[in-house]
Amino acid sequence: MSKKGWGAFALMTALLAIAAARPSLAQEASTAKPAPESNEPGHAYKLDFSVNELDDGKKINSRQYSMNLSAGDANEIKIGTRVPAEFKSGEFQYLDVGTNIWCRLRDRKDVTWLVNDVLLNIRSEISNFAVPDGGQAMRPIVRQLKIDASTIATVGKPMVVGSVDDQNSKRQFQLEVTVTRLK
Repeated sequence: MSKKGWGAFALMTALLAIAAARPSLAQEASTAKPAPESNEPGHAYKLDFSVNELDDGKKINSRQYSMNLSAGDANEIKIGTRVPAEFKSGEFQYLDVGTNIWCRLRDRKDVTWLVNDVLLNIRSEISNFAVPDGGQAMRPIVRQLKIDASTIATVGKPMVVGSVDDQNSKRQFQLEVTVTRLK
């Protein structure tokens, strides 16, 4: 055979070998197991909430609430009373009166592992009964404060998430959170 003949033969053999190998590659690809997805739970954290009541700048009352939470999850604390309220004659609806704190926590994945911050989404609602001025026995008045916040919190450091002034006094209410990483 001439050089041209050997070249054509070699090229033809190489093309046949590639064509023959192609179905087996496709077959191997279809039987290969996909890479396992990362379903590992996020780090575990403890969140300590404080609802502080201040009168003219002095702390006069504080309530504490805690929850454990894995990064990527959400939890809720709810304590209170369901109170029937008659809006139409003979028709009752129930009002939730008390404290409700919902929180979602996420690890910060967009930065290095050295950063000690977490992303928080918090919804809090605190309500109670208020006695009308003059102390008359009327229908109860429900007072409510609500703080919804999204923020970055530093692990181990307390942080005020939000504060609300009472419209009828010099009192202020603050929602504070401290995030602690569990082992």
